[in-house]
Amino acid sequence: MMTSRTWRNSVLVFILLLPLVAWACFTSQRAAELGKLHPDIDFESLAHHMHGQELVEYKFPGPMGCVNGMSDIFPCDGVELAGWLELPELDGGSGADSWGWKDEGTGRYFALMGRSNGVAFVEVTDPDQPVYLGNLPRPPGVSASVWTDIKTYRNHAFVVGDQIIGQGIQVFDLTRLRNVQNPPVTFTMDAQYTNFNSAHNISINEETGFAYATGGETCAGGLHMVDIRQPTKPVFAGCFSDDGYTHDVQCVIYRGPDSRYQGREICFASNEDSVTVVDVSNKSDPVMLGRHTYNQTGYTHQGWLTEDQRYFVTDDELDENSLGFTGTRTLVFDLLTLDDAPEPEDYIAEGQAIDHNQYVIGNYTFQANYKRGLRILRLDDLDQADLTEVAYFDTFPAADGLGFSGAWNVYPFFDNGTLLVSDINRGLFVLRVTEPELVQLLVQDLFRDGFEQAAK
Repeated sequence: MMTSRTWRNSVLVFILLLPLVAWACFTSQRAAELGKLHPDIDFESLAHHMHGQELVEYKFPGPMGCVNGMSDIFPCDGVELAGWLELPELDGGSGADSWGWKDEGTGRYFALMGRSNGVAFVEVTDPDQPVYLGNLPRPPGVSASVWTDIKTYRNHAFVVGDQIIGQGIQVFDLTRLRNVQNPPVTFTMDAQYTNFNSAHNISINEETGFAYATGGETCAGGLHMVDIRQPTKPVFAGCFSDDGYTHDVQCVIYRGPDSRYQGREICFASNEDSVTVVDVSNKSDPVMLGRHTYNQTGYTHQGWLTEDQRYFVTDDELDENSLGFTGTRTLVFDLLTLDDAPEPEDYIAEGQAIDHNQYVIGNYTFQANYKRGLRILRLDDLDQADLTEVAYFDTFPAADGLGFSGAWNVYPFFDNGTLLVSDINRGLFVLRVTEPELVQLLVQDLFRDGFEQAAK
C-alpha cells in the first residue's frame, strides 16, 4: 500500500499515462536544423509539457540472483539485481542521466540519479540496501525538464538541464552526504554557474579540471568550456563553435597513437552527424583537427575512447529507427590519425533497441540501450567491429523495440562490482556483476587506473 508521502510524490508521474515515449535526446528543433524527419512532434511537445513518461510499477522483492536467465522479472546473464528504488521514492519525476561517486575519505559509495525535477542522492555502500539520502531540486524558479545530466570532480557534482531557463550549472559538495540526519532531506546547491541557461550535457576532464557543457544556447551549441579547478568558483574559459551543436563529448589528455598531438588536451565530440576532434589545449583558441562522418547517419549521439585512445566506440541514436537496422548498431572509428579516419566499422546486435550511452573499460563496453537495458560487450577485434555480448540486464522486460523507454544510462566505474542503471520509467537499479571475467575486471585496482585514464 502506498504511504501518503509516496502518493504525494507519485501524482506527477501517475498522470503520465501515455502509450508512447519521450524522444529523449533528439528534438523537433534539432530535426528542423539538420533537415531530418522528426517522427512525433506533437507527442514531444506533450512530453516536455508533462516533463516525463509513465511510471512502470514494480514490487521489489529484495535482492535476486540471476537464475536460469532471470533475476525476478528481469532477463539477465552475468548480472543480478541487488537493490532498487522506484521514482516515487526518489521524489518523483521521470528518470534521466546518472553518475556515481566513491568517497575516498570513508570508502562509501553513492549514486547520483538525475530526474526531470532534480537529482537524487542514494548511498549504495551496501548495494542490497540502498538508502535515499535526499534531493537536490532545480534552482529556485526553474521548471522541470526531461533532461538532467551530472558529472563529478573533486568531491563535487556538476548538474545541467536542457531546454529550461536559469539552470546553468549547479554545484553540490558531495561530502555533505557523509552526515545526513533523518533522510531523505532537501538539499541546496553550494554554487551556480550562470553564464548560460541550459545545456544538454556536461563532460569533465578530471585530469585538467575543465568542464565542457554541450548542446546549450551559447557557443552555437558547441563546447562551452568552464574552469572548475576551484569547484565552487567556476569560471568561463572559452568556446568552440566551429562545428555547431555538440550532443556529447569526451575530453582527455591525449596519449594515443597520433604522436603529433600527444600531451595535448583533445576532445572527441559527438556532433549529430559526425565525430569531431578538437584540440582545446588553448581554451581561447580551440582548433578543429578532424570531422569524421559516415554513411547511414541517423544521429551521432555519444561515444567513448578505448584505453589506448585509438578507437572511439560510438552510438547513433536514430539509425535503428530511421534506417531500418534489425539490431542495435555500434560504430567503431579507427582514429590512428586524428585528422583523417576511414569509414567506421559497425556491429549489429541480435536484439532490436535504440542505443543511448556507453562507456569503455578495459576490453569491454557497457551500454545502456533503452528497451534492452544494460548490455555488456567484449571488444574482440576493433578493426572489424567484432564484438561479443558477454552479459546483460534488461530493465524493460515488457518488450524490446524502437521506443525510448527503459535504460537511460549505466555507471560502471565503481571498483566493487556494483553497477548503476538509471531507468526512465522505473528508477534506480543497483546491480551486481557475477560474470567471472567482469568481476575480475571491475574489482581490481587496475580498473580504477584505467577509468582515470579514460575520464581524464
